[in-house]
Amino acid sequence: MNERKKAVALQYEKEHTQGAPKVVAVGEGLIADNIIKTAKEHDVPLYEDVELVAKLVRLPLDTEIPSELYKAVAEILAFLYKLDEKSST
Repeated sequence: MNERKKAVALQYEKEHTQGAPKVVAVGEGLIADNIIKTAKEHDVPLYEDVELVAKLVRLPLDTEIPSELYKAVAEILAFLYKLDEKSST
């Protein structure tokens, strides 16, 4: 069975110490393609994690991720910060 592509966009500002990352876009199929396309156009790094996306697509827009997903999202943020550091050197 061929599952439809899914995508989730998170927003997190490391300068703000309060709050967890928020879900700012969710979609499947063509909407997922558009989320990915928009991220690429704005040089937003992409990270694939099918299991995490499956959990995040269930969340309403503009809500913080639940505490049970903090560790997984923190690992992604650490990966993205390392990418950012490499690209700025």
